[in-house]
Amino acid sequence: MSIKAAFIVLTLLAWSPSLVGQAINTLTAQEKAQGWLLLFDGKTLKGWKVTDFAGRGEVKVEKEQLIMEMGVMTGITRTNPVPRMNYEISVEAMRVDGGDFFCGLTFPVSTNECSLVVGGWGGGVVGLSSLDSNDASSNETTQYINLQKGKWYLVQLRVTPDRIQAWLDGDSLLDVDTKGKMISIRSEMDESVPLGVATWATTGALRNFKIRKL
Repeated sequence: MSIKAAFIVLTLLAWSPSLVGQAINTLTAQEKAQGWLLLFDGKTLKGWKVTDFAGRGEVKVEKEQLIMEMGVMTGITRTNPVPRMNYEISVEAMRVDGGDFFCGLTFPVSTNECSLVVGGWGGGVVGLSSLDSNDASSNETTQYINLQKGKWYLVQLRVTPDRIQAWLDGDSLLDVDTKGKMISIRSEMDESVPLGVATWATTGALRNFKIRKL
């Protein structure tokens, strides 16, 4: 590499966040000021328990990632208190292996719970389970997205009175007026309440998991 080429590369590294990357499982000063709290410290399962799913795979922390290995269903459930309304969640998730959902995020909605499924029903379905007893494959939030194995996806969720919103890599996934709708979860997710993440026949990884009250 010439001196000129080396200088260009170093300049790009200095100025491009996409090349440099961000610190994993930490909060910036701005995020702290905005009220964000880490849900995963990158080292332990503190604040979580392995969800008691039958046929579950191993759950471990490795290379600052929370790994849920392939089983019938594998996941984690929050053991510390969480808000039930007026909050946001942000998490990066990746399908490591397998072909079904790698981020089944179950979350509180007032006195009920709901699940945001990312990559279900054979790998491409994204949506909420359930609205008026219709799951993520068959309601107004249903989308089919080509989700790549080995790629980190930023999943963001906001729960406010009468509304659930979600984004994937900054693009809007859903914006649902929940007024008058019955909100529930599929029975498979019962062990994930009030807040949990699960995978189905898939190895998934999580990092940069955080929450804030609104």
